[in-house]
Amino acid sequence: MDKTLAQAKLLARLHDPAEKALVLLRDPAGHEGGTSRTLREDLFGEALPSGAARWVKKADWWASAADRPQFPKGAHDGRYPDWSQVRFAEEPVIRHPLTGQKLDLRTTGGLGDTDIREIKAQSLTHFRSLIQTTSDGAVDWQRTLLAFWRFGPEIRRSDDRAGLGELWRRLPADTRIPDHTIWDHLDLVSGFTGAFHADDDGRCALLHVALGPVQDFISAARTTSDLWAGSHLLARLSWEAMRVVCERLGPDAILFPNLRGVPQVDLWLVENGLDRALFQQANWTRTVNGEQRVTTDANPLFSAALPNRFLAIVPAALTEEIAMAVRDHVRAWIAERGQRTVGKLLETAGLDPSADAHAYTQMGEQLDGFPEVYWSAVDYDELAGGDGDAAVDTTALRDALTAFLPQNGGEPGFLGSQAWSVLQRPVEITDPEAGEAAVFYRPNPGVLYPAIYELGERTMGAAKTVRPFAALTQNGYRCSLTGETEWLTHDETHLALPPGQRDAADTLWSRIARKRPAWARKGEHLGGLAAIKRLWPTLFCREIRDVLGEDRAPRRFVVSTHTMALSTSLLNNRCSVEALTPEQQESIENEPPAALPHRLAKHLHQSEHGALIARIPSWLEAQREDEDADGDAAQRTVEQVLGGKPETYYALLLMDGDYMGKWLSGDEELSIPYIDAFHPKLAQGLKQRFAGNEALQAYLRAPRAVSPGRHIAISSALNDFSSVIARWIVEERHAGRVLYAGGDDLMAMLPTTDLLSAMRALRLAYSGDAGAGEDGDTHWLGSGFVRRKGRIHLCMGGRATASMGAVVVHHQTPLLAALEELRAAEKRAKNEGGRDAFSLSVLKRSGGALRHTASWSSAAEDNADEMTVLRELAKDLRENPEASRRAAYNVENWLTDLPEPASLGGGDGVREYLEAVLHHQFQRQGLEDKGQPIHSRRLAKLGTRDPVSDETPQEAKAIRERIANLTGIAEFFARETRS
Repeated sequence: MDKTLAQAKLLARLHDPAEKALVLLRDPAGHEGGTSRTLREDLFGEALPSGAARWVKKADWWASAADRPQFPKGAHDGRYPDWSQVRFAEEPVIRHPLTGQKLDLRTTGGLGDTDIREIKAQSLTHFRSLIQTTSDGAVDWQRTLLAFWRFGPEIRRSDDRAGLGELWRRLPADTRIPDHTIWDHLDLVSGFTGAFHADDDGRCALLHVALGPVQDFISAARTTSDLWAGSHLLARLSWEAMRVVCERLGPDAILFPNLRGVPQVDLWLVENGLDRALFQQANWTRTVNGEQRVTTDANPLFSAALPNRFLAIVPAALTEEIAMAVRDHVRAWIAERGQRTVGKLLETAGLDPSADAHAYTQMGEQLDGFPEVYWSAVDYDELAGGDGDAAVDTTALRDALTAFLPQNGGEPGFLGSQAWSVLQRPVEITDPEAGEAAVFYRPNPGVLYPAIYELGERTMGAAKTVRPFAALTQNGYRCSLTGETEWLTHDETHLALPPGQRDAADTLWSRIARKRPAWARKGEHLGGLAAIKRLWPTLFCREIRDVLGEDRAPRRFVVSTHTMALSTSLLNNRCSVEALTPEQQESIENEPPAALPHRLAKHLHQSEHGALIARIPSWLEAQREDEDADGDAAQRTVEQVLGGKPETYYALLLMDGDYMGKWLSGDEELSIPYIDAFHPKLAQGLKQRFAGNEALQAYLRAPRAVSPGRHIAISSALNDFSSVIARWIVEERHAGRVLYAGGDDLMAMLPTTDLLSAMRALRLAYSGDAGAGEDGDTHWLGSGFVRRKGRIHLCMGGRATASMGAVVVHHQTPLLAALEELRAAEKRAKNEGGRDAFSLSVLKRSGGALRHTASWSSAAEDNADEMTVLRELAKDLRENPEASRRAAYNVENWLTDLPEPASLGGGDGVREYLEAVLHHQFQRQGLEDKGQPIHSRRLAKLGTRDPVSDETPQEAKAIRERIANLTGIAEFFARETRS
């Protein structure tokens, strides 16, 4: 980024003061005469960057139109009556950008009595502290721009003299439409300004970029470390793609995802010279709950926090150049990591890494063309109009969108929507008291952002259908993990060796298996991409050490499936070491402590013999692998310590937000009306005073079009969910481990006893529902917001739903098989469940399988949804262990003789029959009292939740399977080892 570009963008960031909402209508000098003017004088003196003011004005004009409804000039200068004036310091209400819900910051944001002079002084002091200088005292323009972007919203607690608290981060750009922050607005104006300034003709474009393939890259995994590495490496590739744009145009050029506060981006800022002391409040540098977790993989740097796509504002003339630079950089980056991986493998195997080994050539060939990079660009100015007050002309844009319509015609997307039918025309109002007419709303090119975005998405979709294919000749045996490419070797002749002869030939991977088992198990031989994934934890930790130093660098710890299964038993507070002989105790103490889920590690740390118990998973695993050890004796020893048989099953959970494409495109069903974006005082005034103005009322009722602010809000909500809320639920409220969490995608590993509770909490937390639970640090604010450790986080809101798949498997089940069942469960939730659903699979060691799919919102008797039915039935079965297995067995056997629905008179008859017989069975087992058919009534209703006809015998089978699986799953979760 050159000096003049950084100066222009800084000028854009200073066109409005950050404290504008708090000084408006209170400061005699007006908001434009406050801290912004002083900071401009500090930075530029009298010599503003040449021509920059013009681009800032255009950027502000477009950004305002894209992000919010306009309002008559004069509404804040006394020409209009009090109903149109919002004194935010007195009425600090913000709106949820996706739901329109209200949040009053007087009680939730820390806003108290604020003195205007103190606010302005604190703001000025804050930004002056962020000005970066060179060694000779001159302004370092690029570093100052980066510091203003990253830390403008972050007033340090020690400097918060005015008591602004969390309010500072939530100050709105416009107090009348408080659904996006001043920071969102400044980012957008700076992004537009940078694109205008860097283009010879002052034009900008929206650039869409996506990397692939995604699922195939992540899913090839044999260990939990492979799962993490695949997702984290893909997120890192995504950052490297975005990095190209950030280094040329600044991070505020990226509209989606929101990069502020992302740990990997913070590392880049440190590399670019920002003082590490500025990051003291960042979650990757501080303690969590008083514990120093920055040196473990609980550190957010280990989160896969970025999606595989991004949207950016770029100079129109440079779109292809930037897109090609992105492609070339990510491919060069992964190619360099590939060569580094080969060098590490050769060195570890005792071979010369500087020699011309065949593996270097193999790696280069296998990574050629990886990753696939798709992109599309839409020239904003050419299709949306130019500067000044010229009317918006959509002719060219409509023609471009028409090319993607079916042959039978129809209006192109946004331009055929209800919103555009209103937005395309000016709206006038005449206030009865002011007695003068004013233009309430006039379209400018910024308002066409939804159509520009839509065209880019459609073009991207077309680009993805054209997939280039280059054949790669592979002659030797294939990679053990992917089965697609040759395995890497230092000696080309080894490729022809069948598995049985490889150890004797002392192949590269045979040596690695002996010296670094974490990189390759015995018999494994990996290809290029699989090798990079396997070594990625080592490579990534090395990179962090280079930035943070050896003493603060996190170390990668991986919780094994075996340890996760044992977690249930280790948490049950029945552990006792008195049964151990001194020899057994010494044997266990000689093993290293196992990597444990955070909650379990904390639990054991507080117990008397926790250090010894933490070594039991490692010791038991070592005894099983030692051919000379007595595995049965080790098992009996563990049972004595645990006070019963150890749990051998664990759970995997896969969650995916529903309709994310519709959320991003601003689908009208998921949009709020414009009126719900206004401050409540203003909304009431508009509805009451102008009830007869049909054009205005149509405008207020119209679904709000997609905007940059909406994209920022979605990205912020997904970032907060994946990096903060989901981890709190999985790793602190439960004893699980997040394997990856990239926005709306989440994969976690959990003890069986925590699975159902975690599923419920994650689903509710995604929407911001208080039912997800609270603790001393976390409180749901009831409006799609949650406060966690003093910070307010945005949630997706009540309209957002998510689907979830989960599988319970034995810890010795091959991970590939478990993952295959997990993804099938998620697909069932999406397809059979109709989204907003969950699908649960239990794969028994004996070979049987139980599967159940249900909607989160489907209700049985007394409005209990199916997850509640399952959990409460399991609870009652657990409390009556003698009846547990017998009840489930009897129900399953009895259901095999269920008459066909026609013989029972259809739906109602089937339901009554089921309830009566189930109640009889449950009475006999002591699960229900006579005349109180709680579980049987619920099961009967859920068993016949679909319409039952009088004809198809397949319906009897479906009813049997649904009830038998639900009962069988409840019985599985009720067993003693999971109590």
